[in-house]
Amino acid sequence: MFELTLLAPEDRVETLSEALEALDALSVSVEDADALTEAEQALFGEPGMPPPKAGWQRSRVVALFNAEAAAREAAALLQAQDFFDGCEILAVTPLADQDWVRLTQSQFDPVEITSTFWIVPSWHEPPAQAQQVIRLDPGLAFGTGTHPTTRMCLRWIAARSLADQRVLDYGCGSGILAIGAAKVGATDIVAVDIDPAAVESTRLNAANNHVALHAGLPDQAQGLYQVVLANILATPLKVLAPLLCAHVAAGGHLVLAGILSRQVDELKAAYAPWMALQVTDELDGWVLMTAQRP
Repeated sequence: MFELTLLAPEDRVETLSEALEALDALSVSVEDADALTEAEQALFGEPGMPPPKAGWQRSRVVALFNAEAAAREAAALLQAQDFFDGCEILAVTPLADQDWVRLTQSQFDPVEITSTFWIVPSWHEPPAQAQQVIRLDPGLAFGTGTHPTTRMCLRWIAARSLADQRVLDYGCGSGILAIGAAKVGATDIVAVDIDPAAVESTRLNAANNHVALHAGLPDQAQGLYQVVLANILATPLKVLAPLLCAHVAAGGHLVLAGILSRQVDELKAAYAPWMALQVTDELDGWVLMTAQRP
């Protein structure tokens, strides 16, 4: 593998990235060329907010190619284009061979939900104090337990017994919440998602954890549940308010996540016709909102 590294002004980053992809770059990444200096700029994106800029005032664009000849040919072709004005080729360098599997695995350690409830990748041994363990490896579907929204949902689940209760995980992603519910006793669990890949991921993860659940598309959610979980984002949660509330049985709980602290009032207003939401947990700027039907 070889890396082609370029320097580009902010207004050329998007065009340059698209050109590199068209030239069969295996990947393209953009970094702040002034990182770790006084000129460093912070660019952040949040759900529900306009996307951040495509690049920094001075951006380092790094493209990965499978051969040196391909990287050098791309560099030559880019230099001949009008849009390359103001850009610069910094280097074509070989990428050192690494054990990418081991490198990736080293970035994922067991995640503590409570002192006794842990999420543990398959290549780790569970901590000695773990009484409940979800085995989950990083994959294509969202939900590995590291994000604050997932951790808060699991903290809510871990704090109670759901023995023999019917549970709905709406927008299941990896199925982690449904599996967590099974670990604390739920026996009739339905996990649904609009993404078929998430449904398949949920089935595989459930099998790996030796729990039984029904995974499918949203039309598989039928009837009433003692617990309805939805870890999505604020906008779809508002749209889904009447549907989710309609699935909550008398005395049942609604548990919502994917909500930023500044979105609390919006969610309370959206759900007010059906249920009274309250903030019951907060972590790193995200909140968990729950309600109980009388």
